[in-house]
Amino acid sequence: MMAVAAAQKNREMFAIKKSYSIENGYPSRRRSLVDDARFESLVVKQNKQTVLEEARSKANDASLEECIQQAKGEHVPAEQNVELQDAQPSLELPAEDEYAPVESFETEATIESRAEQPPADDEVPTKNDYGLTEDEIVLANAASESTEAEAAVQGAALVVRLKEGISSLGRILKAIETFHGTVQHVESRQSRVEGVDHDVLIKLEMTRGNLLQLIRSLRQSGSFSSMNLLAENNISVKAPWFPKHASELDNCNHLMTKYEPDLDMNHPGFADKVYRQRRKEIAEIAFAFKYGDPIPHINYTEVEVKTWRSVFRTVQDLAPKHACAEYRAAFQMLQDEQIFVEHRLPQLQEMSDFLRKNTGFSLRPAAGLLTARDFLASLAFRIFQSTQYVRHVNSPYHTPEPDTIHELLGHMPLLADPSFAQFSQEIGLASLGASDEEIEKLSTVYWFTVEFGLCKEHGQVKAYGAGLLSAYGELLHAISDKCEHRAFEPAATAVQPYQDQEYQPIYYVAESFEDAKDKFRRWVSTMSRPFEVRFNPHTERVEILDSVDKLDTLVHQMNTEILHLTNAIQKLRRPF
Repeated sequence: MMAVAAAQKNREMFAIKKSYSIENGYPSRRRSLVDDARFESLVVKQNKQTVLEEARSKANDASLEECIQQAKGEHVPAEQNVELQDAQPSLELPAEDEYAPVESFETEATIESRAEQPPADDEVPTKNDYGLTEDEIVLANAASESTEAEAAVQGAALVVRLKEGISSLGRILKAIETFHGTVQHVESRQSRVEGVDHDVLIKLEMTRGNLLQLIRSLRQSGSFSSMNLLAENNISVKAPWFPKHASELDNCNHLMTKYEPDLDMNHPGFADKVYRQRRKEIAEIAFAFKYGDPIPHINYTEVEVKTWRSVFRTVQDLAPKHACAEYRAAFQMLQDEQIFVEHRLPQLQEMSDFLRKNTGFSLRPAAGLLTARDFLASLAFRIFQSTQYVRHVNSPYHTPEPDTIHELLGHMPLLADPSFAQFSQEIGLASLGASDEEIEKLSTVYWFTVEFGLCKEHGQVKAYGAGLLSAYGELLHAISDKCEHRAFEPAATAVQPYQDQEYQPIYYVAESFEDAKDKFRRWVSTMSRPFEVRFNPHTERVEILDSVDKLDTLVHQMNTEILHLTNAIQKLRRPF
């Protein structure tokens, strides 16, 4: 439990903890997941910078020993100074050719991006400035929790850039020995950075307090161009926290912005006090929701039902001609189940039951628009976080933010299609543990597919994006010759600038959902996340595939499935 609490605390250290709206700097523009992701990255970056500056200031005002209480036991006393510059290697080192030349300890891009950048003129560290990085701040905070936490053994990886050749490695190994560390693995390669002779990767185990002192000593040496702490626990000092079970989505409800009508004069409900109060009431109902609760029932007003009826009839008219076959089939199923009827709004609970029966997806009420990271994470568990409020009656065919009509008519039919549901879940799984930059890219892919995607069907272009199927104006624009259609390629789609003021000038067309999934999987395999994840439908838990034992278990499960498949094929081949 303490480990879980610590992981959550470390995550929240740099996380958005409150709603961000216009008054907090969010741009007053049409809402989009891509804009959310970019704004979230900016705020997180600013928060990180603030925390790092505060920590560095403390490090300059007090010694490391004063910042982190000395733990009892085998920790190195503060007065025991390790002079690396003049020390001679006392360990017998292997010959230089015994160090395996590695093309990349991580990817080249990862090493380069995580390497310390030359400080600006106003940030040149003094002898007492430890140049703490985010990883080291997290490590220092973990060590400061208690004496036991400081004395806990920590797995870590250091990347050190040597200016004076491989012989400097002996000094590092001597320092690790002095601080009672154990070296697990060493690799070296010739550096591609000008002025640096070799890059060395060292995996080690050491108490947290001693690890921080080792970093300080290495930083004070003039023999090294830079020193980076990379990791803990499977090489991850700051293993990124993300939900492993659907119940943990209770902790993933950071609102990017509620886009409350009283904050924006251009909102259709800005001058309607009754509408604003209604939005607040529905938001409070969703805020109180916890995993395992039944989805709250909303008694929609006659005005809200009228708004639903207007949009429902329009979609009903346009879908047969312009929507993809999968959408049309699911729409008909929803009508047959009497969930899609014009005289009332569907309740999220009945829609959730329908989806679970068809694809295993379920719904969870959301008080507003979540951060991109939290929204995408829910998809990994086949959970779609849906709003329950209705757009203003004066603007039935346009809303500045997605409402329940957009969710119901745009997203729900395709979430009942097995192939599309799988595609949505794979986007969610790819987001778990991803960097801020990768979250932006995933959000952009989501925007151009799930929200505004087109696909081919019998030589014609059809719509499957929720933003198109619930907004007839942009739907007609998307299938016209006034815009450009490009083949869906995730690498190109992920960096395509999007339009949030007017209709999109570019739309991406998938050959099929299966083709889109195949391309997406190949693209995700190039992401920097150093582990793979899978969703276990039996336990409803996300598993991190980071050990041989876990892979072995998965292989046994797959062998069982293959056996069933083989038996089924053999029985089909038998003559009657």
